[in-house]
Amino acid sequence: MKEAAEIELVKDFSNLNGVPGFETEVVQFFEKRAAPYGNVTRDGIFNSYVDRPENTGNKPVVQIDAHADSVGFIVQAIRPNGLIKFVTLGGWAPTNVPTTRVRVRNKDGQYIKGVVASKPPHFMTEEEKKQVPKIAEMSIDVGTTSREETIRDFKINTGCPIFPDVDCEYYPATRLFFGKDFDNRVGSAALVDVLDQIHDDNLNVDVAVALSTQEEVGTRGAKVTANKISPDLAIVFEGCPCDDTFEEDWLIQTGLKRGPMLRDIDTSFIANPLFEEYAAKIADEHHIPYTRSVRTGGGVNGAPIQYWNGAPTIVIGIPVRYEHTAYNWTSLDDFQHAVALAVEILKDLDAAKIAKFFG
Repeated sequence: MKEAAEIELVKDFSNLNGVPGFETEVVQFFEKRAAPYGNVTRDGIFNSYVDRPENTGNKPVVQIDAHADSVGFIVQAIRPNGLIKFVTLGGWAPTNVPTTRVRVRNKDGQYIKGVVASKPPHFMTEEEKKQVPKIAEMSIDVGTTSREETIRDFKINTGCPIFPDVDCEYYPATRLFFGKDFDNRVGSAALVDVLDQIHDDNLNVDVAVALSTQEEVGTRGAKVTANKISPDLAIVFEGCPCDDTFEEDWLIQTGLKRGPMLRDIDTSFIANPLFEEYAAKIADEHHIPYTRSVRTGGGVNGAPIQYWNGAPTIVIGIPVRYEHTAYNWTSLDDFQHAVALAVEILKDLDAAKIAKFFG
């Protein structure tokens, strides 16, 4: 895929709306872009699958995964004054939520713009100014003045999904994107780019691509895709949080323009060490920059996929600054290097090499 097409692909994925359970807009776009590369199907929780025509059915199966959803909110109830009481979908730090611009999808499927309301400092006590805000006490304001107006005229009520309202921009001078939902729309875009780069290639493995849902609420979709595909090996694309804005240089394990991150461990997952070292070797051979990370928090789809039948699994992370907020940075170079690493792995793999990952 040419670089201009990659840029537009990432921007298009970023601008889509897709919180956990409400990923259909992302899935439909993915399926449209993936259709030239194979037979596309979908299950009942909106996981999307691509079966390449080059697959034979008698080679080891490599599952390539990314998740469609991103963090957001959902309407819990409408307050008497018309403001919206909401709960989070995915992990948010309460301090990052106030004054976020949002889009509420109403009962007619229309997007209504709003903002997470905040109390002006003029009315705060000194004690209130020091307190950490609580999600349960927050509201979203769409410009109404009564409960009846919000429900009757704006057609917003319990169960309506809420998305950050940010348009993606690309800056050629720095080769950086600024937008929302790079966790994990950059991974979603990477799936399409990989499909494009291996199109018509007769590999020594069958490649099963799955865009999964509901990762941000417990890696639920990947439990289903792993069951359906039952892979022999798995590669997971993830938008992974940068630590390069606050850690000392010697401890930075995920940073912009440092290459994709190979995740060794987090609270849910330990990469197969033999597959991990093989991936690092491939990166070194092809001069692809990368970092390694040992995390004390977080979780990824690699866990349920690996748990399903013990398939050796690695996670290729694309660094994202300020994950799980409405405003993110990510690098085109890191995106391209992550795709290149996955493609080189797929081209190099065969049954004998995969057998070595089982020790």
